[in-house]
Amino acid sequence: MRVLVLGLLFFISSISYAADYDIDVDKAHAFIDFRIQHLGFSWMSGRFNTFSGYFSYDENKPSESYVEVTIDTASIDTNHAERDKHLRGYQYLNVKKFPKAHFVSTSFEEKADGMAIMWGDFTFFGVTKPLKIEVEHVGHGKDPWFGHRRGFVGTTKFRMSDYGMDIDQLGPASQIIYLTLSVEGIRR
Repeated sequence: MRVLVLGLLFFISSISYAADYDIDVDKAHAFIDFRIQHLGFSWMSGRFNTFSGYFSYDENKPSESYVEVTIDTASIDTNHAERDKHLRGYQYLNVKKFPKAHFVSTSFEEKADGMAIMWGDFTFFGVTKPLKIEVEHVGHGKDPWFGHRRGFVGTTKFRMSDYGMDIDQLGPASQIIYLTLSVEGIRR
């Protein structure tokens, strides 16, 4: 009987269920970076300093994974205060009218070699459209504080005009925004 109970406990403990994670923004272990060409001559890089989100992931059922992220658009940071002020204005991000960008996943498909494709609805500049994110699993496991963490990197790109931002003065090469989401989650 004891062997049966121990065997049953081992079996139950080996079953993997979906785990929910909060994105670790408090301790700065997550980042949303972007880059865009400047007039077609060089690259301008920056990041959004304030965002929040969570995700759910089950190794046995990755297709049921879920991600939600909200970005404070006023937190844009290109390491140049005057440019950041200009980018927050009505001509670009118009943060007074559109203070948040929001992503909610709709599907997740595992690929080979730790890669995946995630689709979701991205709301930016008041427009919601489907967005594809290429995902790379970074790792997971116990952390030094007796918690469990899981990390991913996602990359995507989109045209500003797809979201109603028609800014012709920057040139055609400057219409595409490249985003990199480096996400480390702490299991709840």
